[in-house]
Amino acid sequence: MPATTVLTARALLLDMDGTLVNSDAVVERVWRRWAEEHGLVPEEALKIVHGRQGYATMAVLLPERPVEQNYADNRTLLTEETADVEGVVAIPGAPAFLAALAALPHALVTSADEALAQARMAAAALPMPDTRVTAELVGASKPDPEGFLKGAAELGFAPADCIVFEDSEAGITAGRAAGMRVVGVGPRAGAHSPTAHVADLTGISVVPTADGALELHISH
Repeated sequence: MPATTVLTARALLLDMDGTLVNSDAVVERVWRRWAEEHGLVPEEALKIVHGRQGYATMAVLLPERPVEQNYADNRTLLTEETADVEGVVAIPGAPAFLAALAALPHALVTSADEALAQARMAAAALPMPDTRVTAELVGASKPDPEGFLKGAAELGFAPADCIVFEDSEAGITAGRAAGMRVVGVGPRAGAHSPTAHVADLTGISVVPTADGALELHISH
């Protein structure tokens, strides 16, 4: 019989790629091509691309490169990724999970920009949260906590009252730096010591409490 962890929060902050949406096929296509064009080993690039904005990934991979060039390439890659939704699907359990959150405080906090977030959520047939913090609304990429802190502020809750859902090292680091608990989702998350870890979203149920909070029942 699976074990169950119960966490109580007042709001949830949700990453998109790898957490709600499986976009690995697109990410691998676009970044493999970019890495090869710049003389890098694609497999090494793919180890760090998840969770970060594109320019931040480029800064890690090519530290001597002018930041302006990274921003220019980032804009190009965002356009390519927005146009390519082949293979983009919902993470198992994501439709039911988002349906359960429909009337509860939650926000999308993603390293994608608004156009890419809209394209991927639509491709995965998932509802877009009303509150969202996308790439153009922050000055620093994950693992900086800015996006999660903004999401909490937008919803009107203290960081300690929020739980983050994330799949990547950069995202989990950002959530912890924001003073939040983190539920790690998927195979990348387990190695980075989240508060709880699940293979996907099928084992999570959301139960509103009488005092307006919500309980997460996490089977693992």
